[in-house]
Amino acid sequence: MNIGKNKKKEKRRNIFISIYEAFKNFGSAFPIFLGIILLLGLLRTYVSPQLISSIFRGEIFVDTLLGSVFGSVSAGNAVTSYIIGGELLKEGISLFAVTAFIVAWVTVGVVQFPAEAAILGKRFAFSRNLLSFILSIAVAIGTVMMLRMIP
Repeated sequence: MNIGKNKKKEKRRNIFISIYEAFKNFGSAFPIFLGIILLLGLLRTYVSPQLISSIFRGEIFVDTLLGSVFGSVSAGNAVTSYIIGGELLKEGISLFAVTAFIVAWVTVGVVQFPAEAAILGKRFAFSRNLLSFILSIAVAIGTVMMLRMIP
């Protein structure tokens, strides 16, 4: 009987530890989400939908190229890019531009270039970023074209 009580206590302890870890992880991610919300609020305040629609005109290659450029010079984690990408889609930005933005955001690192060049070498850092930029355009176009084939 004593063994059964110990197993129940151990399970209860593990549950409390799991709940504590979950809240701790949420607490560390909360500032990131708060920053995203504040950034999107500033963006909506100072950048009008007319300005956004004047930049992105619905042309496949131009929108994809611009999305890759904006994603390349931005810095952040992947979760942030998904939230910003969803907001851009709500503003009427093409899926080509948003997909290119997300892929470039995650793979190209213009902001991190000096650190990458110092650690891995300028030639490698430049080659990796250039290849990632070109592939972000190709992946975006390929992904959206494939999605359009699905009924």
